[in-house]
Amino acid sequence: MTTTTRTAAMETTTTARGGATVELMNVVKDYAGHRALTGVNLSMAPGEFIALLGPSGCGKTTVLRALSGLESISDGRILIDGGDVANTPVNRRDIGMVFQAYSLFPHMTVMQNVEFGLRMRKVDAAARRSRAIEALEMVGLGHLGARYAHQLSGGQQQRVALARALVTRPRVLLLDEPLSALDAKVRVQLRDEIRRIQTDLGITTLFVTHDQEEALAVADRVAVMRDGNIEQVGSPEDLYTQPATSFVATFVGLSNAVDAELTGDTVSVFGTMLPLLGTGPENGQVTAFIRPEDISFATRGIPATVVVSSFLGSLRRTQVRLDDGTLLFVQHDVRMRPLTGETVHLELDGRPVAVSARAS
Repeated sequence: MTTTTRTAAMETTTTARGGATVELMNVVKDYAGHRALTGVNLSMAPGEFIALLGPSGCGKTTVLRALSGLESISDGRILIDGGDVANTPVNRRDIGMVFQAYSLFPHMTVMQNVEFGLRMRKVDAAARRSRAIEALEMVGLGHLGARYAHQLSGGQQQRVALARALVTRPRVLLLDEPLSALDAKVRVQLRDEIRRIQTDLGITTLFVTHDQEEALAVADRVAVMRDGNIEQVGSPEDLYTQPATSFVATFVGLSNAVDAELTGDTVSVFGTMLPLLGTGPENGQVTAFIRPEDISFATRGIPATVVVSSFLGSLRRTQVRLDDGTLLFVQHDVRMRPLTGETVHLELDGRPVAVSARAS
């Protein structure tokens, strides 16, 4: 498929339907006495790509299922383009969904699978085929319409599932960990493909994942969830460099949690005075969160012993133990190769740090 053909297909779909505004307002979901969502608030602009990120059981998929209509809500409102859809059936919400499981019909060809949603909407045969071809072209599978699911790779099957979701031209696209069953290389390729298609079509998209790299790589904004609510919403850069809570600081990326002392807007860590990031608790003993890339090896400074050093491709991550037993990660250039048991010295690079009250 040529770039011109793919672009034309995207423009056809885009003119047919634009992205919607989505608002979740104090959404609560109870399951037999357990509160899975505790009052979720989230606003999405037309065409925005938001990733819901959090540990297993935090409520990510429940939010997605509530938005889709697969789960009823106990309280709150769900608005799409200003209309409350909390009591609207799934098939009337104009939402496309892609799940972790491909859920393709094994007895149907790729083309028939993609056409299925249009068939349920009573679209005539000629229009069904035209739109299915268009959707398959968008995901790069226009030449595989006659194959069956078992004749496709996992990545190809997930592309078919994406085409099936897009063919109805939905206002909102929901993706529930659609890449977790794929191998690493295919996952990155398809992740980037989803982002490209979503950007070109302008579909408002909610992407559920527990993979931090995935969320940070593709989303306009990331919403970090914990215990049924959203801890922080922000750009990937803001979440990483300006975490609002200790949970976000430790969950998004890797942080060293170390003892420190807070005085006003200054944090003392290992004798080094660092600026406070954001706001902190009362003055006194706190826990500071220092990114591994904010610690450097030096000729003089904090003495430490190398525990292990790992090669990660474009960088190396080394764990060291301080004299008091504190373990730290240091992220550095691959050309430096510390040896296990080697004595080294560290210095803090002076960047602002987030802190939380020290647990008693």
